[in-house]
Amino acid sequence: MAKGKIKKVSGVDLAILSSRLESIARKMQNTLFRTARSGVLNTAHDFSCVILTADCKLLASAESLPIHVMIGPDLICETIKKYHPNLKRGDAFLHNSPYEGNSHAADHCMVVPIFDDNERLRFFVLAKAHQADCGNSVPTTYVGDAKDVYQEGALIFTAVKIQSEYQNNEDIIRMCRSRIRVPDQWWGDYLASMGAVRIGEKEIESLGQEVGWDLLESFSKSWFDYSEEKMIAAIKKLPSGTVRNSSTHDPFPGVPEGIKAEVEVTIDSKNANICIDLTDNPDCQESGLNLTEGTAKSAAMIGIFNGICDHTVPPNAGSFRRIDIKLRENCCVGIPRHPYSCSVATTNLADRVLVAVQVGISEIAPGFGQAEAGPIIPAGMGVISGKDPRKNNSAYVNQIFLGITGGAGTPLSDAWLTLLHNGNAGLCRLDSIEVDELQYPMYVKDRYVTKDTEGAGEFRGAPSAFCEFGPIENSEMTVIFTSDGSINPAKGGRGGMPGDNAKAFKRTIDGKLIELPNCHQITIKHGETIVSYSAGGGGYGNPHSRDIERVVEDFNEGWISKDRAKVAYGVIIDSDGIVNKEKTAALRD
Repeated sequence: MAKGKIKKVSGVDLAILSSRLESIARKMQNTLFRTARSGVLNTAHDFSCVILTADCKLLASAESLPIHVMIGPDLICETIKKYHPNLKRGDAFLHNSPYEGNSHAADHCMVVPIFDDNERLRFFVLAKAHQADCGNSVPTTYVGDAKDVYQEGALIFTAVKIQSEYQNNEDIIRMCRSRIRVPDQWWGDYLASMGAVRIGEKEIESLGQEVGWDLLESFSKSWFDYSEEKMIAAIKKLPSGTVRNSSTHDPFPGVPEGIKAEVEVTIDSKNANICIDLTDNPDCQESGLNLTEGTAKSAAMIGIFNGICDHTVPPNAGSFRRIDIKLRENCCVGIPRHPYSCSVATTNLADRVLVAVQVGISEIAPGFGQAEAGPIIPAGMGVISGKDPRKNNSAYVNQIFLGITGGAGTPLSDAWLTLLHNGNAGLCRLDSIEVDELQYPMYVKDRYVTKDTEGAGEFRGAPSAFCEFGPIENSEMTVIFTSDGSINPAKGGRGGMPGDNAKAFKRTIDGKLIELPNCHQITIKHGETIVSYSAGGGGYGNPHSRDIERVVEDFNEGWISKDRAKVAYGVIIDSDGIVNKEKTAALRD
């Protein structure tokens, strides 16, 4: 590629520049991951970094969490342009408002506009980082029982200019440090996020000077067109049809009957469009479960991308042209009205929308779609807080990712065991027990995959995860979790069976187990522990169609018992561990 104002984009340019921009997004992510201080970022990887065009279209996202970035960054950048029409080099903005584009208030977004040598706006870079603490009324970023944003308590920033001419607005810094429970940890995470977007700014400026800004602009348009063509080809492989489907969230504070997320999926193969209608759902609820516009649309889009079963379609503003998501205002899975709380907007109800879409696609198109993934957030993925006696009783707050699986069976494969939940596409990571025990005053008594908890199917869902943990000597620990799936498990697809339910207990000093509610805050002392079972994922397809060798492999791995092999899969395993072929054939017939 020659330097200069080259407008024509060749196929080689398209391949090279798409790779270059993705690599810049990865550099941003690597900066944040390696320099962040809180475990939810530097261990669990709960953050995303993206590049957008000057007109706020998602261009490159690398390994970002889909629930963070499919829709949302575009709305955020539009909000920044609305409130700050005269953007300048050196500006940076802090944004976390769920009412104007963001996910939930815990996801602090750092946004930087990028200019060419003539001070013309060319791109935006955005880093979204889940905070260990965001100033909520209780030490968690998921306030499931919040009736409104005031009870939730989070600091809300709407397109706040936090840097001008590359210098911090110290008033905002002081505000955050005085309100957030772990100010030094937040400050480290702030510097990590700012470092990520400034790295992105520097790299894109260098790329623009190398290849020419006009070529980058032409590339963006061509890349969007290419991505749209890939989506058209993927949709045309599906049959046309319309189906209504639903997935029900468990009863919860503020919603004693739970919430049934209703979706209408329409595939128009001839015109290569998919429409998801979410308008026939309840109004916003006095609960933290309400979705934002960004998470409602992103959840539906993730269900579509999971359902089309084509990983070659780039997830960007080009492929999104073939998707229509219908929302309405003041809807719990639509566009929220202030002051309804959206504290849990990235996970619980978003997952219910998402899985309803992918199962709906499976009903229209056999061989496509997926089963339901395991609902979250179990106690083993809760937020822990307290004081660390090893560090002069300094305060700590962090979300742990100790025990969760959740993957759904697909038309092509068994579940991804450590999916965690569909919204992050398996990109978040399970915690290292040793690292958690070093960083926080806790010990982990046990963690393992539980037997006979998978959603049986031709391709099975993930089994449940067990974990047990508690505080060390001379300390106590508060655990807050907002679990779904203890009543309504992950359903199967195309004849698959549901996964096992989530469960949580407190184990007392004398060993007694006390069952805990699914949305709960509890403080435990040394000698007491939290016992957590995550939800299993649903299976896809008739379990009696499962390859017998796969059933035997699961038995040998200890994931299923002989009884489970017989009852769920129709496979008879004798006492010597060998399949009885005659009895199995008879049972399956």
